Amino acid sequence: MKLSNFFEALASAYDAELEDLRSDSEGNDILRKRLMTKRGEVPLLLPMLKSNPEMVAVAFHGGIKFPNSLVMEALASKEPNRFPSWKELKASVVLEAWAEKLSAIVLDNEDGSQFMVTTACLEYLNKSGKSRANSPSNVEESEEEDEDDGEANEGRYHLDTRNGSGDEYEEEQEGGLEEAGAEWLAEQGFDRKD
Repeated sequence: MKLSNFFEALASAYDAELEDLRSDSEGNDILRKRLMTKRGEVPLLLPMLKSNPEMVAVAFHGGIKFPNSLVMEALASKEPNRFPSWKELKASVVLEAWAEKLSAIVLDNEDGSQFMVTTACLEYLNKSGKSRANSPSNVEESEEEDEDDGEANEGRYHLDTRNGSGDEYEEEQEGGLEEAGAEWLAEQGFDRKD
């Protein structure tokens, strides 16, 4: 399945937004609690429907089912100017009762229809695992990397160990990173420590 540029960009942002909500600073899984809070904030987030849909769309996480995956895969390849209306797409998805109520709030907004179409597709991509990381171009690159893995590892082995234990190569790499970091800090106005 090939993702449109629109969904390729938004799918990873949606996944990241969900990941940010997933746990607190102590690593406890609090996704459900944060999603409940986000759902209550939807009326306040309406100005973001067009500019940052992924930040509002997470409120619908877990509230949409997809009996017809072919419709959703076709949608994922489209840019917004080619989207069906929400009314058309709604015939191919099932909303939980709470998501139906939330959608009514969103659909009162002029950007609501496009937002709901976007949300449904982002949720489908997330649930099916077909987000940006699994788009065909990335899968092909991944397969090519797997095929070349033996050669690449062999090359790295020779490169890393050409001067003995490999310590010299690692020191070169670390030195380059330290130098780049020192240059960046100097550009930001910090004193260089040499």
